[in-house]
Amino acid sequence: MHNSIRWVLAGSICIGVPSVAASQSAAPAAMASTKIITLGTAGGPLPRKDRAQASNLIVINGTPYLIDAGGGVTQRIVQSGHDFRKIGKIFITHGHSDHVSGLTTLLVSQWEYQRAEPVDIYGSDAASLVKGALAFLAPNAEIRWLEGKKRAMADTFRGHEVAPGVVYQDSNVKVTAVENSHFNAPPDGHARKHKSYSYRFDTPHRSVVFTGDTGPSDAVTQLAKGADVLVSEVSSPEDLVALFKKNGVWDAKTRDEQEGFLRHIREEHVSPEDVGLMAAKAGVKTVILTHFGPTVDPNDDYARRGDGVKKHFSGQVMVARDLMEF
Repeated sequence: MHNSIRWVLAGSICIGVPSVAASQSAAPAAMASTKIITLGTAGGPLPRKDRAQASNLIVINGTPYLIDAGGGVTQRIVQSGHDFRKIGKIFITHGHSDHVSGLTTLLVSQWEYQRAEPVDIYGSDAASLVKGALAFLAPNAEIRWLEGKKRAMADTFRGHEVAPGVVYQDSNVKVTAVENSHFNAPPDGHARKHKSYSYRFDTPHRSVVFTGDTGPSDAVTQLAKGADVLVSEVSSPEDLVALFKKNGVWDAKTRDEQEGFLRHIREEHVSPEDVGLMAAKAGVKTVILTHFGPTVDPNDDYARRGDGVKKHFSGQVMVARDLMEF
């Protein structure tokens, strides 16, 4: 059963209205479109009961492209009504676990069901991620080989390092990357060995920017100039500190650790107000908020994050949940 949900916009805030989603066997005219599915909307490594980790699907003329692969991504793809075996292009924003921990499961699932075409993974450290996944899966591959699965994993999965600029293009889409400010570490910091990217997808129907994780960034704002949709992370230091105080984590930190954490959230993530300012300056039409960290309320709907964006941005603002379709 197709479990994805279509959502109707009312005014400038998104109101969810369930309806029957189009099947994958829809008429060709229905395939000529660009749709976005927020597969996983949780931020951070903490597992959540109702939100999978960061991942998004953009489906262009019926072809799916995956942005990030946090934990639970394969199941979410299936729940969205799409075929995980048809994911041939994967774009990783950065190597944090909540953006890549589901990659290994996706790759082995594709291999187990013998996807014939190569799968290309793009991003900083993509080659290392693929190499590590194949090493982890080697015992399984050797056993499955004896069971008759004779396709070498290394022939199927290919990691590609990227740099700012156009990183991929086909008849459906041009994908452009910029380095953002999520790894705003000191010059000798380990994160400086790695990169964090935001991606713009220009399709025949819409232009869509995925920030991944980022701090306030002129480069991301420029990337989003005139875009139809900005899919942005959003964070709140106050909410996280309140949760940490409630569970005792905050008091267990040293003063330096507390200050370092706050600096990380404020400089290497974006607040609702930051998102609003960036969206307004870029002139985007619609903002979709995602990547929500845990709060003291396990049933938090994060609507106030949208209100914060609206302080500076007059366009449409939507607060995503898993499996929402736009």
